[in-house]
Amino acid sequence: MTAAFRSRFYRAEDDLLLHFRDYGDPDSPYAPVLCLTGLTRNATDFERLALELAAERRVICPDYRGRGRSEYDPDWRNYRPETYLNDVRHLLVMLGIERVVVIGTSLGGILAMGLGVLLPKLVAGTVLNDIGPDLNPDGLGRIVDYISVDRPQPDWISAREHLRQLLPTLSPDSDEDWDWIARGTYRQDAEGVLHFDWDVNLVKPLLNGVKPPDLWPIFGSLRHVPLLALRGGASDVLTEACFARMAVANPDMLRVTLPGVGHAPTFEEPAARRALAAFLARF
Repeated sequence: MTAAFRSRFYRAEDDLLLHFRDYGDPDSPYAPVLCLTGLTRNATDFERLALELAAERRVICPDYRGRGRSEYDPDWRNYRPETYLNDVRHLLVMLGIERVVVIGTSLGGILAMGLGVLLPKLVAGTVLNDIGPDLNPDGLGRIVDYISVDRPQPDWISAREHLRQLLPTLSPDSDEDWDWIARGTYRQDAEGVLHFDWDVNLVKPLLNGVKPPDLWPIFGSLRHVPLLALRGGASDVLTEACFARMAVANPDMLRVTLPGVGHAPTFEEPAARRALAAFLARF
């Protein structure tokens, strides 16, 4: 029986050991997909989607440094988009991937825009999931406040219920779905206590006033590739006004709004899956 994915590691240019999941057939005739997660998330976020896509194409899901099974960086100053972009570039070069469809959620979407500038010939198409060139300070502040301090939980049920109360506008509604989200959020220590599965130091650049560049010119790098943008209708990160402005800047962009869904859609939403399936059929 073939394993669902290959758990693999590689060395970044600064020798940090980084992890990624490798799904599907590397020799598939269809374009591979690169799945880039949000700020604190890891490869498990894309597990269900990757398993579905892997039936016909390769899917690469990296853990950024300081997340999941990747090593934590001893220097918090390296927790910035430029470093993550270089890590992703290094990964793609190591794998010999020359053309890829990028799916980016939140921070992953910013990195997807950056790849459009850094490696324009590599990007065959892009999916931006609840992210745009303007970052709503209210949503960003909410995220930073939460992720900067570890919030241990005694067991998986407590973790699940904590997240359900914290994120009431996420689309999952079953215990099974919330358990899946919890297991992508926490790791268990030797005593059985659950801790955030990320280095809390990764928020320090934001707390120390490191501001992102103007993202509108970077967003413009995607004008020449097929682009699908998803927005949660209840998102506090991607505003409706920014979403509309993105459509003016890129009239060919496909837009899908998921009513009532907060930041960020999980791709478990039927409308998101339908839009993504139609988009990927082009590659």
